[in-house]
Amino acid sequence: QVQLVESGGGLVQPGGSLRLSCAASGSIFRGYAMAWYRQAPGKQRELVASINSMATTTSYADSVKGRFTIARDNAKNAVYLQMNSLKPEDTAIYYCNKLNSPLVDWGQGTQVTVSS
Repeated sequence: QVQLVESGGGLVQPGGSLRLSCAASGSIFRGYAMAWYRQAPGKQRELVASINSMATTTSYADSVKGRFTIARDNAKNAVYLQMNSLKPEDTAIYYCNKLNSPLVDWGQGTQVTVSS
């Protein structure tokens, strides 16, 4: 059974940076586009960034474009999200998963809080 484990979240001041990591058991990453999602309190989960299987194409939500960078390491079954110039509106639980259906079971996510 594939498991996704997100880490790297925390409390950061506006303008700060964090690097999130996502590790997967099994070989879920190979051949699949992967993505980072986030869910803020009282809001639906939204797609933040995605990367194709060969890491040649990335895509970002308008709200994070120019500030976030997604990357992957297929040898390590890992996906990363570098987040710079963080804003209070980036506060959310961040999750990784496949980009396209069928998604695998969601992990526990990692909390990112941007506050002074």
